[in-house]
Order: sequence, then structure tokens, then C-alpha cells
Amino acid sequence: MRILLALAALAAPFFVAAPATAAAVPRDALATGQRDSYVSALPGRGRFPLVAAGRAAPLVVSAGDHAGVIRVVDDLSADIAAVTGVKPVVAHDRVPGGRDPVLVGTIGKSPLIDRLVAAGKLDVRGIAGKWETTVEQIVENPLPGVRRAFVIAGSDQRGSIYGAYDLSKRIGVSPWRFFDDVPVRHQDAVYLLPGRHTQGTPAVKYRGFFINDENPATGTWAPRYFGPGKAPGFPNGLNAAYYAKVFETMLRLKANYLWPAVWGRAFAEDDPQNHATASFYGVVMGTSHEAPMMRGIEEWNRHAVNGTDPYGGNGEWSFRRNADAIKAYWRDGAERMARDKIEGVVTLGMRGNGDVSLPDGDGIELMSSIIDTQREILRENGLIGAPQVQTLYKEVQRYWDRGYRPPDDVTVVFCDDNWGNMRKLPDASLPARSGGYGMYYHFDYVGGGRNYKWVDTVNLTNTWEQLDLSYRKGVDRLWMVNVGDLKNEEQPTQMFLDYAWKPFPLSGLAEWERGYAAQNFGPALAGEIAGVLGDYGHLQSRRKPELLNRRITFDPETKVVTYDDEASPFSLTDYREMDRVTAEWQALGARADRIKARVPAAWQDAYFQLVYYQVKATANLYALRHAEFTNIRYAGQGRAATNALADLAEARFADDQALNAYYNNELAGGKWKDWQLQPKIGYGNVARYGPNAPWQQPEKDHVALPDEIYPYLKRIEVPAKAEMGVDLDGADPVTLPAFSPYQAQPQQFIEVYNKGTTPFTYRIRPSVPWVHVTPSAGRVDQQVRATVRVDWRRAPKGTTTVPITVTGAGVTTVVQAPIDNPVLRPRGFVEANGYVAMEADHYSRKVGDWRLLPEIGKTGNGLTPLGGTGARLEYTTTLKTTGPVKVTAVLSPRNNVLPTDGLKYAISLDDQPPQTVNITTATGADDTTMNKQWERNTSDNVNRTTTTHTVAKAGVHTLKFWMVDPTVIVQRLEIDTGGVKYSYLGPPESKRVSR
Repeated sequence: MRILLALAALAAPFFVAAPATAAAVPRDALATGQRDSYVSALPGRGRFPLVAAGRAAPLVVSAGDHAGVIRVVDDLSADIAAVTGVKPVVAHDRVPGGRDPVLVGTIGKSPLIDRLVAAGKLDVRGIAGKWETTVEQIVENPLPGVRRAFVIAGSDQRGSIYGAYDLSKRIGVSPWRFFDDVPVRHQDAVYLLPGRHTQGTPAVKYRGFFINDENPATGTWAPRYFGPGKAPGFPNGLNAAYYAKVFETMLRLKANYLWPAVWGRAFAEDDPQNHATASFYGVVMGTSHEAPMMRGIEEWNRHAVNGTDPYGGNGEWSFRRNADAIKAYWRDGAERMARDKIEGVVTLGMRGNGDVSLPDGDGIELMSSIIDTQREILRENGLIGAPQVQTLYKEVQRYWDRGYRPPDDVTVVFCDDNWGNMRKLPDASLPARSGGYGMYYHFDYVGGGRNYKWVDTVNLTNTWEQLDLSYRKGVDRLWMVNVGDLKNEEQPTQMFLDYAWKPFPLSGLAEWERGYAAQNFGPALAGEIAGVLGDYGHLQSRRKPELLNRRITFDPETKVVTYDDEASPFSLTDYREMDRVTAEWQALGARADRIKARVPAAWQDAYFQLVYYQVKATANLYALRHAEFTNIRYAGQGRAATNALADLAEARFADDQALNAYYNNELAGGKWKDWQLQPKIGYGNVARYGPNAPWQQPEKDHVALPDEIYPYLKRIEVPAKAEMGVDLDGADPVTLPAFSPYQAQPQQFIEVYNKGTTPFTYRIRPSVPWVHVTPSAGRVDQQVRATVRVDWRRAPKGTTTVPITVTGAGVTTVVQAPIDNPVLRPRGFVEANGYVAMEADHYSRKVGDWRLLPEIGKTGNGLTPLGGTGARLEYTTTLKTTGPVKVTAVLSPRNNVLPTDGLKYAISLDDQPPQTVNITTATGADDTTMNKQWERNTSDNVNRTTTTHTVAKAGVHTLKFWMVDPTVIVQRLEIDTGGVKYSYLGPPESKRVSR
């Protein structure tokens, strides 16, 4: 019964009462999580009073400035009022009331700003003519009768907008105020510091995100909250009111570029004001990789489906068979862009309807003809100078690989593999392109091996490494990331955009995480919240929650991948893996609970959305899967505890639904009605959801039990008569795993269980006094787990097998306990239980330059080589096994982004010649076709390759991991001497002994 009680304890209370009052904020700190702030709560020499003594400086903008700049000044006024309770007056071209004003404007567009520049009072050197750049400074005697002003001057429209929103952020307004209900901390006064301040020019020119895979969350919530779409017959379209909030959030995050939602939605048609609203806000519009010429594919589908196709074609999306209709369709998109003066990036090329490959084949001649046709249409409409992209998504990359090059001014956008691993980067040997290079990345995905749409599953170290590598390789013209609904991907989205604006080193990532937490929750809890989110990202990146009922195995000999959608990927029997990972999640959930109890009442809704829900709901899901798969295993053994585990799994399902119900009905006063509908439990149920069920989301996972917990729970008839069963650590029916003083787990267990409802007494007796069992006797209601330990001070040297007798319910079972007490003087990592496992950063010696990547690995840190003669990592290990052994390198599942024939490393034992391994060909994971081997690597989030080496004699040896390609990331190394069992994370790290 102890196991059942322990499992029941995994479900901590979900809702904790919050304190009624907020903690005090230091007066001179505005708690925005930003360094080098020009904002303070205290007066001082030369400081400008934005708000002081109950009065606010007026905000002045020229009526002749860009519409987006005039609009943002109203937002700034509202933000200042939210923070201070004092709303500044907004005026156009004049300074009201004799107060020192804040002047906001664009160089070359605002007469107010231009007058200051002409008079030499505002230095715009290094600002004027730049892209999206701002200067903020106090100017003395700026205008007649004005003693001084705080000036926000932008080099262009978005420069001015970003300057205004930067001030909002620095006074304490989070970019996530609307989408996550982040409140502001009240300040009685706000002062702006003297000096010349600028956020610089963005490193990446176009930076944005793709709202995609937006059903069921956005697709259900937004039409209810903002009203239906305006297109007849399509009420679930997203209207201009919704997009206005998206545009505002984008600009607060210093993004400038959007791909709008596409699942049954057409941005231009769902609301005729959508494009106008983007222009009003100053946002650059684009279309996704499957939607060329500024037209969403749904526009084509609607006309074809309704039988009102205005292009005279049959609606077939084929350039070979329906070219005239498609050209007319594209021409309308170009004409609309020109007529409505839409600032946009034009997608070129063509994919199949439904985000698939073209039905016309993939010949270079065809793609060249398509792009030439599109360019001619742009030329006819005066748009040939507009920015254009070809996105090398999935099979489209083949054109590039086979030598096709779009016109030089077209930006070539390289893509990740949908799981956060870039597939290709610019070849330094090629001539520079005037259009430069871009990147399309994913935080959300629909497709194989399985959709991941529910919550944030991003490891920020992994993302930083790929962004940094891409930027250093020259990818700086355009960055786009798929964020699903946007909400639920807040932290990685902001990190992606912040890096795109100003790249920062890996050493700055922890500071960025604390700043993100402080921005939303203040400095008092920032460190703890950042710690929880950091550990969450590490644990979550091990495996997507949607994949917790799928085990994928790979045969390195045949390169055959096998899927089992009714098995836990984490071992229930070896290394206590499922117990360990579930306990880690419950510990993280408990930390989130403790923080929640200290979060001020006003911040509870924001905390629930940005931290608590994803942590607690995922922890609960692990507890559910733990109970579910244990239930299925127990049913096969006929255990009396089987049905109690089914009850426990159903209770965890009920907790999941309670969390969702709170989100959907009570959170923020019901604002997020029906937001949390995303399924994550019922994947893989082919009988219920059809042939796409292994990867596509189920219809829903909140109908009725047991149908939506898949695989299904099991219940059995338990007889009254007591019957003893014995289960051993490692699940062998007779023999325990070998004991060794050097094993990672210092003890094993024997579990005595009942197959009936009548309790019985048991007794466990080792045959020698130096083997101890605790508890060695007692009563079994359902089951008891007894720990077996060896007293190594008394155990004989060498190999011994100790019988252990288990008696209960009139039955006696003899268990064998192998004892391995080697006669050796070990050094380094010591073999035990038939293996040696070593985390990558626990090397004995390092040669060359290597970068440590914190918590990028499933079990720890990773290392990637940066260069140096003979760069390698050396690991000292003591082996007692001789003959052939297998060495497995556990690497991040990177693709070969370089112009070589694969991604390689080399490995050697002692002075034996290094064996070079091409991890692309070794696993058959051709990242261009994204086949089953690739699905296995990305789903498991590692690439495992194995080599065979010969150990000539027992003793101390050195394993060497050699750099071949610089983009390899090694997480851990495992030497299998014959005892490695299946596990998802690999065997626990071996004991390490110094000399």
C-alpha cells in the first residue's frame, strides 16, 4: 500500500490562497527587470519628472507624423496612467499648459523633431537613416517658452513606436499585459534620467511570428471575445479587433512582421479592416511558406469550394494544369498590395494545398518558372522592389540542394526541422546575396512524429544555441517563428525577439530569464520564478507531453524504427526511471505551489498563465501516466492494487479537467472562456480517431473515461483468497540486478504483493548476515516494497550469489542476489551493472575549445566544440569487462547545416584509432525527407549512435570523443559491457572515483 499512498501524494492541491497585499517595492527601483534603465522612482539632479506631485508631463506628437506614431502616444498615455494613476494630456503640435513635455516623433516626418535637429539641440547622428532606431534624451529649451523636454525620436515610424513602448516597459508595463493579464505596480512618481539613451538598431531586419495551428484555442476563444469574422459564411474568422491586440503585443516586443493565422482563415477576407489595421499600427505583413503572393491559401479554397471561383479555373492548385487561374489569383494579391499600400514581405514559390508538397513534382525548371512568373506580376504592379522571400520548408529545400538559386534580391529563408534544429545554413563559399538569408523556426508544430501544441516545451539553451549559430553564419535579414496561438509560448517568443534585436552571449541567458520574470512579477520573486521556468524548460524538453504514451525503438543494424503507442517511453522496471522522472515533476510542481502562496493577489492570474498552469498541469500529466502504465503492468500480474491504480489515474484525469475548467471559466473573471481545450492525452488511439491518430491530435480528451486516457486503463476481478506475488527491481522473475559498491543506485528492492483481498504476513530472509532487507517482515494488504542493501565492509571480494527467501501466504520463493565486489583499484568512472555512463561535461581532460551548454541534455549539460588542434574530450574509466564493448554517443538531434556529406564525430578507446561516425547516415535520418528515423530522433530529442571497441584487459582506460564537425552537441557517453537495459534517459551516471 505504500506505493499507492506515495502515488496519491503526487497530486498536490492546485489552488492556493494568495496574500491580500503586495510586497513593498523599493522606491528607486521600478522592477522592470531591465539593466541600464533611464527610469527612476526618485528625483535627482537633472532628472525629468514624467509624473511627480500628482501631475504628468503632457505628451506631444505632430499631427503630420505616421498614423502608427500618433496612435502609440495614446497607448503611452494610458500606460503612464495605469502605473501612476495620473493620465498625461496628449496634444498635437503644441505644448499645453506650460508643463515640460514629452515630445514623440519621427525624424523627417515630425516638424517638432526636425526643428530640434535643425537647431542643433537634438543629436541624431547614428540614428537618422537607420532602420527602426530610437534616441531618448532630455533637451533643454527645445521650443519657445519650453524650459526642457524629454524627446523620443525615431529614425522611422517603428523607431518612434519602439521608443514609446520602451518607455512603457521601463515604467513597468509588461508586453504581456493583455494576453496574460500582467498588472502594473503603482508608482507615485516617475523620473527620467539625463543622458542620451538608445536601444540601438536591430540585428535582424524583419522579426516576427506566425500564429498557426490556432484551433481549438484561438479559433474558439477569439471569435467569442472579439466578435465573429466579417466574411459571410465564416464567423470563426479573426477580425481586426483581435489583430489589433496582436499588433500591439508585437510592437511592445519590438517585432515588426506577422504571418497571420491560416487554419480555415483568410486574413484579407475575414475582416476587410485587417490589412488597414496592420498599416495603422505600422506592422509588416507576410504570408506563410505555403501561401505565395500575399494571399492566404484559404482565399483560394473558399472560392473553389463555394463554386464561385472568379478565375475561370476548376480550383485545382496546380501550376501545370491550372496556370491561368493561379496567375490571376496571384495578380489580384499583388494589385491589392499596391492599391492599399500594404507594407509586406512577399512569399515566392509554391507548395501543395494543405501545406504539403506540390502535386506537379519538384523539378527545378517548374519552380524557376513559378518564381519568374510571380516576379513578373510584381514588376507589372510596381512591386519588384518589395522584399521577397523563398522559404526552404520541408521538401522545398531540395531545390536549393540541387542547385536552384532564386534571384539575388530574394531572401532565402532556411528552416528548422519543426523541432528546433536548423536544417541548413549559408555556405560561406557562395557569393553574398543582396537579399540575404532568413530563418523559419518552430515553438509549435502539427505533424510527425506528433503534434505539440499544448504548452511551452522549449529549452531556452537549445534555442539560444541555434539562434546564435544561425546569426553568426549570416542569417540576419528575416526571422520568423511559429508560436501557435502566441499565448502559451510567451517566454520563448520574447527571448527569440530579444535576441533578434540584440544578440547576447550564452552567459547572459540566465540574466535574461531573471529579467523576464522581474518584468512580469517584480524583483522579489524573480530569481525563484526564473529557476522554476528554467527547470521546467529542461524537464519539458526531454519529451513533448503529447508523446508520453509512445515508445519509439530503433534497430541500428537494420535501421528500422518501431512505434508503440501503448507503452511508456520511460521504463517502469529499470533504473526506477518512471518513478524518478515523475518525482522530479512533482518536486517542481511543489516549488510552483510555494511561490504561488507568496505571489500578490493582483498577480495571481498572471502567475497562473505564465508559470503555474504549465508546470502543475504537466506534473499532473506525468502522475497520470505513471498511474496508468503501472495499472496496466499490475493488471498483467494480477495484483490486488490494479484497480486502485486505475482509480488514481482517473483522479489525475479529473485534476487535469479541473485545471482546464478553472482556466476556461474562472481565470481573470472568465476572460479566457474556452481557451484551454487543446487535447494532449488521447493521442495514438487509431480505433477512435483513425489512421492519422498516431500524430494528429484527437478530437478532444475531455469526453468520458476511460476512452480518453489512451492506452486504456484496466480493471480486474480480485479474488478474496490471499496469494503472494514477488516482483524484483529490474523485473527479472528470479534474479535481482547485480550489487556493486560502485553502482549508481546503492540498493535494489523486492516487492511482495497480494493477488487477493485477504491480507497476509510475509518474511524475507537473506542467507548471509551481510545482506540486509528493510522491512524484512510484516503484513501485506496490497503490496510492500522492501529495500535490499549490502554491507560492503563484510562482503567477500569477488563474485558471490546470495539466495534470499521470501515467504508469505503459504508460498516460498527464492530470489538470487548477485554480489560483485571487485578486486581492483578503480579510477574515474567505474563499471557496475554492466555499463559505464558519463555526462558530457564530466570529462577528465579537455583539449581545444568547447562551449558548455547548460541543461541542453536530457540528463544534464551538453558540450559543443568550437575548434582547436586535436579538439577532444577524454574520460577516465575503469572496466572489469574485456573483449568487445559498445559505446553509445548521446547527441542532440542536430541536422547537418554545413556543406558537407554529413554530421560527424570520432571516438576511440585508449590509443586505438578513432572511429568516425556520420550521425546522419548512421541512423538513416535524412533531414530533407524527414523520415521515420528523423521522427525518432526528434521525438526522443537525441541522436544515439553506437560503435564497437575492444577492451584488451581489465583496468583503467581512457575514452576519447573527438571533434570532426563543429556543430555536434554531445550530451553523454555510455559504455555497454553487456548490462544496459532499455530506458529513455539512459542508465544513471556511474560512480566516479578519484585516485
